[in-house]
Amino acid sequence: MAVPVLRAICGPTAAGKSALALALAEREGAAIVSADSRQLYRGFDLGTAKPTAGERARVPHYGVDVAEPTERWSAARWADACDGWLADAAALGRAPLLVGGTGLYLRALASPLFDEPELEPARREALAAWLEERPVEELRRWVAALDPGRAHLQRTQLLRALEVGLLTGRPISAWHSAAARPPRVRLRYLVVDPGPPLAERIERRTDAMLAAGWVDEVRRLVGEVPADATAWKASGYDALRRHVAGELTLDEARRLIVIETRQYAKRQRTWFRHQLPAGDVLRVDPAAPDATSVVEAWWRGAAHPHEELA
Repeated sequence: MAVPVLRAICGPTAAGKSALALALAEREGAAIVSADSRQLYRGFDLGTAKPTAGERARVPHYGVDVAEPTERWSAARWADACDGWLADAAALGRAPLLVGGTGLYLRALASPLFDEPELEPARREALAAWLEERPVEELRRWVAALDPGRAHLQRTQLLRALEVGLLTGRPISAWHSAAARPPRVRLRYLVVDPGPPLAERIERRTDAMLAAGWVDEVRRLVGEVPADATAWKASGYDALRRHVAGELTLDEARRLIVIETRQYAKRQRTWFRHQLPAGDVLRVDPAAPDATSVVEAWWRGAAHPHEELA
């Protein structure tokens, strides 16, 4: 049975996805569905580059401010919620535009994941703490013995394979095979990446966030949100918590934020380079002279004229 074809703008953090998507959605009358695992959380605004109230007034946004900081959202849970957001956009007569850097969320929508097995929280926490100290090559060797087909993946996915395999006694690939579900949609991807200038963009954005009051946001959140809340895992927040606690100067915290964000962007680039179906991907440098025409052609489906886009 045919599935709807949707558009998704993705790429590394600070690449310029949000500005490009906002202008495009406003021009085309679309609605933005956030595929960002940190913009879900209420109160964590500046450090997640969350769209402002003014931007959300210009274009309807979904998937933003939908979770409490202590909640844990899996990719499968996001994909389930996305069904409702897509229906809401359709009710408004707006084409949905998926936007974000959490590649696993997009894959969960286009290639549904298995229903996650229940894992005992205490055992999971203890195992995670122990595995976190292990180098990636050691993790890879263990996964090669436990679930060989996943041994080529990156650290986060290796950790997940070990977590599920060791705590359930069943490889994660077996869970996938037993609970495979048909795809909800097919995605056509616009991967936004400025290339080498991304490093400088990350620094400029970090400075803009700090100038906008990120430290004050963290100081407020420290008094409201438990220290072990999921939302604190967003890039940069730990360094600023340490600054607020007096452990780091602001310059030291800034340096750590830039390093952490660049490392995160590197992992995202690797994921988007290897995990997307090549035939459904178009890449664009947002600063290139022809960027506007490339984006417009992608929106119109010029590369896939036989498909009917939702």
